[in-house]
Amino acid sequence: MLGGTTEASLLARALADAGVDAVYSYAGRTAAPVTQPLPQRIGGFGGVAGLVDYLRAEGISHVVDATHPFAAGMSRNAVEAADLTGVALMAFERPPWDGDWTCVPDIPAAAAALPQAPQRVFLAIGRQHLDDFAMAPQHRYLLRLVDPPEGPLPLPHTEIVIDRGPFRLEGDVELMRRHGTQIVVAKNAGGSGARAKIDAAHQMGLPVIMIDRPQIPPRPVSATVEGVMDWLGHPTLLGV
Repeated sequence: MLGGTTEASLLARALADAGVDAVYSYAGRTAAPVTQPLPQRIGGFGGVAGLVDYLRAEGISHVVDATHPFAAGMSRNAVEAADLTGVALMAFERPPWDGDWTCVPDIPAAAAALPQAPQRVFLAIGRQHLDDFAMAPQHRYLLRLVDPPEGPLPLPHTEIVIDRGPFRLEGDVELMRRHGTQIVVAKNAGGSGARAKIDAAHQMGLPVIMIDRPQIPPRPVSATVEGVMDWLGHPTLLGV
């Protein structure tokens, strides 16, 4: 299982409870990943070729891609590696959110969509794509990160909160009020654990710039643990 999400942790528990021979793979971007009830590996594979080698060397029969919906590179590699090896692949992916916001196709477009006048922006996109917002240095950015940054950030005016989800509506309302947030930028991650900031923005009457999910090649997708377990041939967890 390619993991790193709340959904992946739920599936890991189901796999462990069912006695499935499985391994949980973390990308290694978080300093202290959540411990899983399965054997774990941490780090990349070295592109498609490395993933192909791993699948063959370990005798993997099924791959579940339960990575973040924006981990497009890993997901695309998984599709290609599955095609090359004949390994069965399914994505375990939470549905995207629906709502009233400004939709943009990607992260650079989100930066371009910010107002020209200085704003206090809750930039809820993680730490990997902050460079894209260097084009808008006039804003004061609130960043919520899992780990402290290891070096200087490309944005001159930032406030950093170190925290790990899932988050609650009341807490995000308080956070955004405390920091004077005027606009929220977020990825359409889906799920309940990351939606609190969106609901908080709506409750506070704040605009939201929502980044659409990247395109992934077609693959089977399930939105539930039960659907993945059934696909793996372990329907006992469905009460069957």
